[in-house]
Amino acid sequence: MTIFNRDEYAVATANWDNCIGNFLEIERLIPTNYIFTLSKEQIDWLKDKNDYKEFCTEIGIYNSQLVLILSPLDKKGQKAAVTEYPYSVLSELQGDLPLVETKEYTVIKNAVLSNDLRKIDDNADMYFPVANMPMMDQDKAVSAIESWRNEGMNWFYYECGDFKGARVFKKFYVPSENLTPPKEGLTSFVCSFGLKYSDIYQRMLVTLIFISFYEDLQNNGSVETISNTYDWSQPCPPICRI
Repeated sequence: MTIFNRDEYAVATANWDNCIGNFLEIERLIPTNYIFTLSKEQIDWLKDKNDYKEFCTEIGIYNSQLVLILSPLDKKGQKAAVTEYPYSVLSELQGDLPLVETKEYTVIKNAVLSNDLRKIDDNADMYFPVANMPMMDQDKAVSAIESWRNEGMNWFYYECGDFKGARVFKKFYVPSENLTPPKEGLTSFVCSFGLKYSDIYQRMLVTLIFISFYEDLQNNGSVETISNTYDWSQPCPPICRI
């Protein structure tokens, strides 16, 4: 498990704070088809340390690489007192990224993103008659990831140029229920950036989408198959609580 001590954590987060208005440096640091991967060991560490309905992931730069840092919260939703900070380096996806979603015995949708986050396959199988096919969370997740891949640098260019990076994300708040999915055999999370429109803020915001991987994720039409796409995270800024 890759871990920062307090000093390394402080350096990494300060480096990102100093970078968020520099579009050329951000363009170098963040290929829009790269992702973070969190291991089961890191997930278990966070489950043990976090005491709130959400946990925090912070963005940093270390050794000229973008990193995602795990930061647990205490019972009041404030940063927990810890001496170590597990982190993941933004890197290229190894292999394709399957997204699976099942909706109450009716429609099973499957989508596959390539290792550079292009949609290369999708299908839907109907196992019981339904009146129509609803918009599903998976569709929104794929759309947000593709929007990030295609428009992420345009978003940074606008934010760095017009707002000097003041509105660029520094951390994300993530529902803690992501850490305990209702299926055995969890091995890792893949975390992808996405672009999603906010009705409240009337603009596009960056989110992190958590996609879980299991030892035996089924893809055979079984009614026991469950979604492996989890809740959206909330970026700070604008949603800052600590």
